[in-house]
Formats: sequence, structure tokens, C-alpha cells
Amino acid sequence: MNQLARNLSVTLALCAATLGAQTATPIHHVVVIFQENVSFDHYFATYPNAANPDGEPAFHPRPGTPPVNGLNGPLVSNNQNDFSPFRLTRAQAVTCDQDHNYTPEQQAFNQGLMNKFVEFTSTATSSCDDGLGSKLVMGYYDGNTVTALWNYAQHFAMSDNFYNTGFGPSTPGVLNLVAGQTHGATVVRDTGGGASDVILGTMIGDARPAFDDCSPASTTTASMTGKNVGDLLNAAGVTWGWFQGGFAPSSRNGDGTAVCATAHTNIAGASVTDYIPHHEPFQFYAQTANPHHLPPVSAAMIGKTDQANHQYDLSAFWQALHAGNLPAVTYLKAAGYQDGHAGYSDPLDEQQFLVAVLNALQQSPVWEHTAVVLTYDDSDGWYDHVMSPIVSQSNTAADALTGPGACGTAPSGAFQGRCGYGPRLPLLVISPWAKRDFVDHAVTDQSSILRFIEDNWKLGRLGNQSFDALAGSLLNLFDFTREPSENLLLLNPSTGQPTGD
Repeated sequence: MNQLARNLSVTLALCAATLGAQTATPIHHVVVIFQENVSFDHYFATYPNAANPDGEPAFHPRPGTPPVNGLNGPLVSNNQNDFSPFRLTRAQAVTCDQDHNYTPEQQAFNQGLMNKFVEFTSTATSSCDDGLGSKLVMGYYDGNTVTALWNYAQHFAMSDNFYNTGFGPSTPGVLNLVAGQTHGATVVRDTGGGASDVILGTMIGDARPAFDDCSPASTTTASMTGKNVGDLLNAAGVTWGWFQGGFAPSSRNGDGTAVCATAHTNIAGASVTDYIPHHEPFQFYAQTANPHHLPPVSAAMIGKTDQANHQYDLSAFWQALHAGNLPAVTYLKAAGYQDGHAGYSDPLDEQQFLVAVLNALQQSPVWEHTAVVLTYDDSDGWYDHVMSPIVSQSNTAADALTGPGACGTAPSGAFQGRCGYGPRLPLLVISPWAKRDFVDHAVTDQSSILRFIEDNWKLGRLGNQSFDALAGSLLNLFDFTREPSENLLLLNPSTGQPTGD
């Protein structure tokens, strides 16, 4: 460590001592990287054992690496779906998007038998299925394609028992991340999808946010009532922000409204619009929205309340990080081509984003007191063999887990349309305080991230049947009884392997 870095570290330690009374743990910066559409088995089915064919980046596990609840034995040789799970190669990184709507995902689970994915969530067209047809939904990658993620799991902590809070696509997933709540939805503009997006006041589909200039006119929009974590952080005076690729307007209309048209090309050569409005949860709430995508008035105001209202372009994250002004709570959303969503993104483009962020954070002065939580908004409908614990029952026309119109029997007074937990998802905690090469088996869900933030800054609970009151704890992925690790894991963004390998 050079002298400048040491001086910065000392300064940080002094700041940390001041902040320590405000946090319940040594973590003073939480960075949540919220990616798109991956089931646990889709990325970690055979962890820590990779096939290691010639021509793909090799992965070799550390001795004694703990196993995960993955795919082996009869789940592979005698799977009860129409096809058995199979390995996708690195050359098959670009694939079709699967059906991940609220009802089909429940139907695929088939009362816990987990054997109807081909019938209900598989979607395949000749342009993107690599000739696999409906078999594609059973495919998984290993450490030769999602190499960076497997290396992070080796050096830090992961869970094999983490779930989507409910069934369904991106909008419910991202609302559960920041509010533990999908009830309180109202259709504002119905272009024909309102009934499938909102049922009995609960968001189950991918409506776009009503408080966002960049929600396309052709889409149904909705608003949310109630509080989210931004309200709690503001009340406590804790700095925070949501940073998303493409949020900065590419231009403005004559009336000053924003146009979000910046795009990038993915590895398949397709142009992908950067900003996807329904991936931005705070734009659904009037009190935390930045409808016109206004920038912060200055770099010093990033994380504080001004005209940006805590909603930023991803470039503001890099500006804040390099200026030593990273908010206490930071949510990161990649531009579309790098968010991992099958159909327009892929694991290799995603890896470029993840490694760039994590390399930079590890080499920053704030790293000693930072925890990165990396997870996904939904499963995309990809096969996973584990039946989730059902902690919330529902009986609407859209439910189908235990029969037509049924996800168990909802108790009187419970909000409907929140059947869950839903599919199993990857979760990694990357931090100097994370346990090393550790797999947590405790039940957690997307609202566990909300609960960690609430507890760390002593914010209290959101109430109103938010799932934060039920959420399992992420604390088992940390070890706060020892000094933080000084070991860094810097990776090559192309191969996902440690630099120098």
C-alpha cells in the first residue's frame, strides 16, 4: 500500500469511528448490485465443479470448498421434466429469454414437484435457442462461463437458499428489494396490460413506472403507495442512491421531458437500449421519483436530497466513488446489455460490468468498511430444482401453485397476489468482512437485503405487511469477530479469472 493510500485509509478509519455509533456492524457502505433473470441452478448447478473443456477459461476449486444444493444424481440422470438439465457452453452465452410471469412460474413448480418447466416457462425461437428448442429452459452454465461469479464465491460468501420474495418478473422483484411490498399498486395508464400487471391492488407484472418520462407511451404504467427504504434512509439522514445505466437523458423534448435512448451493442452485435424503466423501483413512488431524470446539482450532492432525488445515472456512481463521496447505501443497475437478462444480455457482457465495479471498489479507500450484495431480480423461468418455502399464500385468478386460483389459502386480511417465496436465486456477499469460501444454507429472500440495511442503520421496519418483518438474516454470511481481510480478488473482466493467471 503506498503512502497516499495509507493516508486515505487513516482518514477513512477516523470517519468510520465517527460513523460507528450509527451502524450496528462495521459496514458503513452497502452496495447492492441487482442483476437480471437468473435462477440459482442456471449459474451454480454444479458448483464448485466445472467441466474445463479446452478453449474456455478454466476453474479449479480451492481444496475443501463446501458443496451447494445443486444438480447431481437422479436430478440429472432421471429428471422428471421432459428433458434433463444440461451444460451450456461459453459459445452459447447468448440465448432466448424464458417465460417468467407470475402464473407460469407457479405452474412450472407444479405443487412442488418442480417438473413442468418445459411446458410452462420454456420459450424458444430459432433465432436464439441454438437449435435446442424447448429444452433450452433446462440449461445451466458452469465456472467456465460465469467464471467471475464462481471465483467470488470461492473467496467470499454465497447462499444456496435465497429466494425471489414472490413469483413473477422484474417489477415485483425490484419492488420487494426496496419495500418488501408489491401491494399498493394502481394502474395509471392502461394500454391493454393493466389486468395482467396489477391484480387486487398488487403488482404481479411488468408495468412501467408512472413517475418516469422514459416509460414508453405504448406501455401500461402504474404507481405505488406506501413507504420504501428511501423514505427510511431520508428520515434517518443516511445518504443513498439508485444508479442505473442510461438514466441520463440522451435528449429532451421541447417541454423538458426526458428522452432515454442511449444504447450499446452486446456480444451478439445487437443494439440494446441502456435504460429500462421498470428496473428502477423508486420511480414508482411519487416521493422518491425523479420523473425528468434531472442530474444532481453537484458531485458533492450525490447521495443527498436535491433535484435528482437520489436517482442517478450510473456515471454518477463512478464520479462519487472516485471523489470519495460514495453514499452509505448504493444500488447499482447495469445498462441493459450488461444486466444479464437473456434475450438482450448474457453472462459474458454481464461479467464485464461486475468485474469493473468490484475491481474498483476493492481498490478504493472505502473498501475496508464495505459490503457488496450481488443478486438478481427474478429467475427468468430457468429451471431450478428446489421448491421454495411458501410463507405467503394467495387466492387470485392469477395463482396456480396448488391448483387453479390457489397458492395455498390466504388468511383473512392478507394482501393477495403475493404468492411466495418464489424461485431460488443466486446471492453473494463480497466484503472484507464476508466469511471466506462459505455457503449459507439459511432461508433468505430479496427483502433480507432490505432488512440488513434497516438493521445496520437502525431504521426500523416499513410495516403494512412488508416482507421485511419475515425476512431471514444475512448476518451469517459475515464474520465480525475478526479483523477484516486485506486480501483483494482482482479479476480479468474478459475471462473472470484472477489477474495474472
